[in-house]
Amino acid sequence: MTEHSRHDGAPADAATNLTEMWSGRARNRVQWLLAACGAGCIALGVGLVVNANWTSGVAALLIAIIGCFAAGLLVLFGTLAFVHVGVRIDEECLEVRCGHMGVPRRRIPLAQVVDADFAPRVTPHQWGGWGYRWLPEKGTAVVVRRGEGLVLRMRDGRDFTVTVDDAQSAVRILRARCRGGRAAA
Repeated sequence: MTEHSRHDGAPADAATNLTEMWSGRARNRVQWLLAACGAGCIALGVGLVVNANWTSGVAALLIAIIGCFAAGLLVLFGTLAFVHVGVRIDEECLEVRCGHMGVPRRRIPLAQVVDADFAPRVTPHQWGGWGYRWLPEKGTAVVVRRGEGLVLRMRDGRDFTVTVDDAQSAVRILRARCRGGRAAA
C-alpha cells in the first residue's frame, strides 16, 4: 500500500493538502484456496462428461454435470472477486474496487462523507463472512480479510466499512477533506 502526494513537501504538510491522493489494498490468500475448490468442481463436471456412461440414467447424470458446473462457477468467480480490494481517494471521491476485474465497484463522492473512523479490527465474523456485505444495523462493508479497516459515516446516516491496510492514513486524509469541504461550503 502506498500513499501518493501530488506535491513535494513534508508528509505532515500532505495531511492538510486537499489535492493529496491515497491508495491502499488488502489481500486474502485463503480465497485462492476456495477458488481452487471451485475449479475442482468444474473439473469434476468435465470428468463426468468425458467418462460417463450415457446409456443409463441420463437425467441424473445431466443434473450432476450441470450442478458441478454451476457450483464451480459460482464458487470460482465469487471468491476471485474478493481475493483483494483496492481503495483510492482523490479530490472528488473514494473508490473501492474488488478483485482482478474491479467488480463490484463502489464510488462514494466525498461530498456525501461526514466523517471517517479507523477500525483496528474488522472481522468476517462481524459481517457474516467475506465479500460485499450489508447488515441493517451496521451498514455496508467490503470485507476481504480480518484486520484494520476504514469506516465512513455518510450524510444519509449509513456507514460504509472496508478492510484496507494503513487505514489510519486514509482516515487522516478523509478527515482533512471533510473539514476542508465544510470550511469552503
